[in-house]
Amino acid sequence: MEREEEDSVSELLRDRFRVSTISIAEAEAKRNDMEISGPVMTCIADLAFKFTEQLAKDLELFAQHAGRKTANMEDVILSAHRNEHLAALLRSFSNDLKAREPQSERKRKKSSKKEDQATTSVVHIPDS
Repeated sequence: MEREEEDSVSELLRDRFRVSTISIAEAEAKRNDMEISGPVMTCIADLAFKFTEQLAKDLELFAQHAGRKTANMEDVILSAHRNEHLAALLRSFSNDLKAREPQSERKRKKSSKKEDQATTSVVHIPDS
């Protein structure tokens, strides 16, 4: 029963993702005075969904490799390593976000990272 619910939720998300992708593609086509056929729209939506699934898997692996349970911006940038232009845009976006962050937030985060590093260097719990 639980698996059926999970499958229906996944199908609902996939359908919503497809509708959103098709809507974006239609808007871009209209903005550029182009027409895109239905089968091409469906193909674009399927490719975007498959890309997103792979991206999610990559982000999970990058975070696991770094010993974290959550993905962060560095993982997202790393996932774009095959596309230099995209990676550069993501780095720029990340830097813009960091620049907008209040100074007190940045200082607090840096000190908490140092504390985390000190804790992890002292205590080591091996995985079984």
